Amino acid sequence: MTGTTETRPDDATPDSADSAAQETARAISPRSGARLAVVQALYEMDISGKGVLDALAEFEAFWIGQEVDGIVHPKAETAFFRDLLRGTVEEQRAIDQKLDQALAQGWPLRRIEIVLRAILRAGAYELLFRPDVPAPAAISEYVDVAHSFYTADEPGLVNAVLDRVAREVRPGEVSAPKGGGKSAGKPGPGKPAPKKA
Repeated sequence: MTGTTETRPDDATPDSADSAAQETARAISPRSGARLAVVQALYEMDISGKGVLDALAEFEAFWIGQEVDGIVHPKAETAFFRDLLRGTVEEQRAIDQKLDQALAQGWPLRRIEIVLRAILRAGAYELLFRPDVPAPAAISEYVDVAHSFYTADEPGLVNAVLDRVAREVRPGEVSAPKGGGKSAGKPGPGKPAPKKA
């Protein structure tokens, strides 16, 4: 860190940080853990070119519920993880089409950063192909996943885009937007604004 001095003893920081990370990982439900793992697997597949079977095997053996490089990864519901990953990849064309329609004009999905794109794809998969998961719950879960990776405007973008998808594919499950149906707000620098309905 630049310009700051650590005042805690060196041996106190890792223990308290490790303990907090382990408690956080334990507090996450197995379905939430599966969603987080799917986003990580989609990211890994995007940058490495791995296929679904390799990603499934790697994440189930070495990531889910494991500590990797000092980071405790939460446990995940295996069947749900497998369905989300396979389904998101198999239905990517339909998912990407819906997301492109929900994003602001001039901001196709391919222009979105890789992790954010993975979050949107997994969330859209649940909205389009998992009617057993209530739309508001799916949206909320992926906003939480976005908070795991971002501290700026990205969680709001995930909320707005997935909400727009849900309104189209599951109109009876989401309530009318507040403020008379106006846009979900302006994006931050380099962030797409949601298209107007």
